[in-house]
Amino acid sequence: MSLYDDAVLVLKEYEDQDGLRRSYLDHLAAHPDGMWKSCTAGHLTASALVIDPARGRVLLTLHRKLRMWLQMGGHCEPGDATVRAAALREATEESGIAGLALLPGGPVRLDRHPIPAPCNWHFDVQYAVLAPPDAVHAISDESLDLRWYAYDEVAGVADESVVRLLEATRARL
Repeated sequence: MSLYDDAVLVLKEYEDQDGLRRSYLDHLAAHPDGMWKSCTAGHLTASALVIDPARGRVLLTLHRKLRMWLQMGGHCEPGDATVRAAALREATEESGIAGLALLPGGPVRLDRHPIPAPCNWHFDVQYAVLAPPDAVHAISDESLDLRWYAYDEVAGVADESVVRLLEATRARL
């Protein structure tokens, strides 16, 4: 199965955010290249919130280009077999944490947001990953900083999309 086919299947099985979910599916139907950064009408991205429920905290990255505290994530790559795999790869690469484990089930949320031209839109498929108890993080080239935040601190540093992702993740837990 191709990554495109996997994305369509994941979105068809996702049961929340029906209107947004349909817009993702419509976008992919209209843009067979909609998985890739080269699709200037917008493209799917995969992200994951790194969470440590035992300590009530999440790991956020200070994004180098956007200068915002966000979950780990980015563009799908040709070697990604599934959208889940892309989210896990991005979380591992950007956090430096070995042994992350995806939360069972499908995506936690969807978040479509505008980005500067020429790409116009990111259609983000958002997952959550559990950090192992002994997690040690390392800053990647895509980040200015990485920091653990208590659940109640997130709204003070991150935008509403990260807050909603944390709420949905905690509800899933």
